[in-house]
Amino acid sequence: MERILFSITLILLVASPAQAEKFVPIFDGKTLKGWTPAPGGKWEVKDGAIVGTSPKSERRHGILLTDEQYSDFVVKAKFRVHAGDSGFYFRAERVKSAVSVNGFQVEVDTSQETGGLYETGGRAWVHRPTVAVIKMRKYKKGEWTDLELSAIGGHIVVKINGVISTELKNDKSRRKGHIGLQLHGGQVMHVEYKDIVIIEK
Repeated sequence: MERILFSITLILLVASPAQAEKFVPIFDGKTLKGWTPAPGGKWEVKDGAIVGTSPKSERRHGILLTDEQYSDFVVKAKFRVHAGDSGFYFRAERVKSAVSVNGFQVEVDTSQETGGLYETGGRAWVHRPTVAVIKMRKYKKGEWTDLELSAIGGHIVVKINGVISTELKNDKSRRKGHIGLQLHGGQVMHVEYKDIVIIEK
């Protein structure tokens, strides 16, 4: 009996580090607590999702940013785009510009450029998904889509529906900043995000 108890204790001790690493929500599914919008567009919570809308007459890029900043992490979310060009920002900083931020964004829109990587205030397009990736991941406008983003030092990996869409190794760009959601100015916008969770590394 003592040997059994010892074995169980040993298993629990070995397993505990992995079990301690759990995703935590950064959106509570009910409110925008912990997030702050920049002027432009409208952000609200409906049916457990963050809903962003904006008319074509709105020239500003509406950005909803986390109050917290993050450095190395893995973040997961679900999104669907009904209309317009959105983006999932990370390592972003607030600036006084038409876009309100500088930083990386995972492209999130109605096209197959979704899952590419764009650097606002920097290199512009860094990577677009290849034809082979587009065929595998089966992304469709208006459908809930899985996003997973890993940013550990200079190693950045973007997955759309479980398929790697972008990977950067030894990237030399920024290392810390806010996570944000975008409404592109000058377009009819309707985008939704939910189940946003993160593990900091």
